[in-house]
Amino acid sequence: MSKIIILAIESSCDDTSVSVIIDGEIKSNLISSQWIHMQYGGVVPEAASRQHVETIVSLCDQALKGAAISLQSLSAIAITRGPGLMGSLLVGISFAKSLSLCLNIPLIEVNHLHAHVLSLFIDQKPILPLVCLTVSGGHTQLLLVSENFKIELLGQTLDDAAGEAIDKTGKLLGLGYPAGPEMDKLALTGLPKFKFPIAKVNDFNFSFSGLKTSVLYFLRDKLDSNKEFINENLPDLCASIQDNIVKSLLNKLETAAIAQNAISIGIAGGVSANSQLRKEISQLCEKYNWNCCIPKMSYCTDNAAMIAIAGYHKYLNAEFSDDHFLPLARYPII
Repeated sequence: MSKIIILAIESSCDDTSVSVIIDGEIKSNLISSQWIHMQYGGVVPEAASRQHVETIVSLCDQALKGAAISLQSLSAIAITRGPGLMGSLLVGISFAKSLSLCLNIPLIEVNHLHAHVLSLFIDQKPILPLVCLTVSGGHTQLLLVSENFKIELLGQTLDDAAGEAIDKTGKLLGLGYPAGPEMDKLALTGLPKFKFPIAKVNDFNFSFSGLKTSVLYFLRDKLDSNKEFINENLPDLCASIQDNIVKSLLNKLETAAIAQNAISIGIAGGVSANSQLRKEISQLCEKYNWNCCIPKMSYCTDNAAMIAIAGYHKYLNAEFSDDHFLPLARYPII
């Protein structure tokens, strides 16, 4: 039986990534990050698209060489359809369609959010049912994963995503973009001694928009009496904000997992790289004897390996796409 070899491409935002998967095993996974956006304090869509154009061909060549295969060996091309920035998505999709047409092989479109969940299945086989917290700069969702990768949406943010809340509060503290890694590092040397309210939202939904306002007013009052308050308390401020967000996330995850009689719980998405979140979900699993699913650091942020594993399972089910589909800026997981 011939091997199933899939080239996967991810270009939904500001990271270009290409991966090769052979019979369900990741053989290469390359990511090119766009540092140009740091000077603007956020992603500039037009600049992101141009960077994808400049990077995608060479990155594809490197991924193929890393997996020791040729274009002619490919069985299919998997590509992120959305959600994401339209221009960025269009670069990846146009490239994928061209390869599919030239090589006369199937094209597989993948939902970026669905792929984040399946990143948990790259190096492990979680016991189902699994309650997964998918958390990033653009999304915060609680999902129930059952047999045959059936996904049910249990809850989501009603306003800001958790990663967005980190970036916004980080900006108030004078941190660069993205604020997550820097806040995480500073929090390691601080104490969560400043308390901010946790939004009380019904069911399994989240709300983080009020956190920025609380931090803003808190800092305004403190700075009125001490202009150096942020500089003197930066690690503690980072620890306090991060603790608020992590507690908010894990409180809902714990409640949902109990309600759904979960055997496993997991985290996925960019914020799953946060050290406190990874530590405390492990402690939660020990408390309830749940199977703990935490992705490798390289699979937390946007990457093509997760597109590859999602594409591989679609290939097994013959879920191929025609070449007429368009990118979707909004693409609900369900």
